[in-house]
Amino acid sequence: MGSSLAARPIAVVFDVGNVLVDWNPRAFFARHIPDTDRLDRFLGEVATLEWHTQHDAGRDFAETSAELIARYPHEAENIRRWGEAFGDTIGALLPGMAELVADLDAAGVPLYAITNFSHEFWPPFRAREAALFDRFRDILVSGEVRLIKPDPAIYALALTRFGLAPGEGLFVDDRADNIAAGEQAGFPGHLFRDATTLRGALEGYGLL
Repeated sequence: MGSSLAARPIAVVFDVGNVLVDWNPRAFFARHIPDTDRLDRFLGEVATLEWHTQHDAGRDFAETSAELIARYPHEAENIRRWGEAFGDTIGALLPGMAELVADLDAAGVPLYAITNFSHEFWPPFRAREAALFDRFRDILVSGEVRLIKPDPAIYALALTRFGLAPGEGLFVDDRADNIAAGEQAGFPGHLFRDATTLRGALEGYGLL
């Protein structure tokens, strides 16, 4: 997806989940809930993405889990597991992405990220992937600033914090709604599919 902004991108702004790393709660919980019907109910009715989005928006897991356990006491163990083992729902770096980030860094391209992520879950994950994230100049974490994509305000804050003018930061995300909001705010967008396609786009912009 392109942008009509006149400025040429000079920096790359990444999403994290399902762009840099694989995030798959279902694969994790399938190891703990072998019954497929129960797994479907747990992820579709109990620990839903809508519920989890509260963490990305800045709510504490202790609060959200207590509320959910009160409604679904029979799933208390798995609800607690969401917070206790959240890092285990995040898999490995996606193929080719570590190399791509390293190549951009070596080329002197400023690297940033805007991620919908809990303020509680982020620090241990950031530490786990220090070799990757140490290459980034700044990372805007939704749970820390209590703004969440695709809210226009998080993109406005990102421009200010990153010191970028409209058009200067190529925004890479796997969700079309996030890309559309970013483009409206001044970030030309690339809808992520895989590292090979992204590398071609970056070469087209002259960033690699």
